[in-house]
Amino acid sequence: MTISHAPEATPSPSRPDELLLSVQDLQVEFSTSAGVVRALDGVSFDVRAGQTVAILGESGSGKSVTAQAIMALLPKPAGSIVGGRILYGGVDLAAEPVGRVRELCATEIAMIFQDPLSSLNPVYRVGWQIAELFRRRRGTPKQEAWAKSLALLKRVGIPDAETRIRDYPHQFSGGQRQRIMIAMAIALEPKLLIGDEPTTALDVTVQKQVMDLLADLQAETGMGMVLISHDLGVVAEVADRAAIMYAGRIVEFGGIREVYDHPAHPYTQGLLNSIPSNTARGERLTPIAGSPPNLLALPTGCSFHPRCPFATDLCRNQVPALRAPEGWALEHLAACHRSEEVLAHD
Repeated sequence: MTISHAPEATPSPSRPDELLLSVQDLQVEFSTSAGVVRALDGVSFDVRAGQTVAILGESGSGKSVTAQAIMALLPKPAGSIVGGRILYGGVDLAAEPVGRVRELCATEIAMIFQDPLSSLNPVYRVGWQIAELFRRRRGTPKQEAWAKSLALLKRVGIPDAETRIRDYPHQFSGGQRQRIMIAMAIALEPKLLIGDEPTTALDVTVQKQVMDLLADLQAETGMGMVLISHDLGVVAEVADRAAIMYAGRIVEFGGIREVYDHPAHPYTQGLLNSIPSNTARGERLTPIAGSPPNLLALPTGCSFHPRCPFATDLCRNQVPALRAPEGWALEHLAACHRSEEVLAHD
């Protein structure tokens, strides 16, 4: 795609609680030599301005594919959206040409990728890479773009930024490279930021620093965020809502505290029981039995039933709808036939 050098208008700021993104019944398939894989099967969620939605689950559950679909980054020709809508500002991104979506994503939707070292160009100084965003997208003069680049490096906490701005990516630590990626992501003041495992391979202390930085930036700008992670502990303090994914579907959705404190799906309960706790020192963790299913040969009924201690014949034969458990808040949804019993055993 050819990038335009013409100045672009600065995106207008989001209104508080404005609906930014609405993913509706999203379905994605991949064509492989072994057959067609349904990677996403009816994924739906909304993101509002100032809100953080965490998408959580084991590797292979469909988290990153969701982000790739939103950003028009599905690998071609294998991957394709075969159903559903991705509404942003009233525009269905799923129906737009890839070039148009990527142009929009360049200014209003930004993404932080898992591996900052592979996302940064190794042959250019980090200051140049950030400044180039302003020059190409906003037509900013070179000197002013460099000043904005320096301000961003300071904003994300790069020490001695005046000197480090001339360094190359390999000269930074993993945590610092992630901060540089965040600086690039927020450079054009996006309305929506997607973080795909933004703290992968970082130690616990740096993980917290990165998540605190994202929370502070969100408080300053009012942007909406989608945080993708397999680690429920990483997003616990910054997310407002949680979507738990399994085998390409959202199996539980609700407020972060409601989902964490009262899991209504056995899979969510299993994930939480696998996390070390300060209040249960010395106790053995309870792992989820078995392995995630092969997407080419999903089990009948509920995909989780081969690993589920609550499974019955109904679970083995009928796919459960995403619903509010009886007697619980309508905003707390679980795709489980026995969610009431799961809550009772919490």
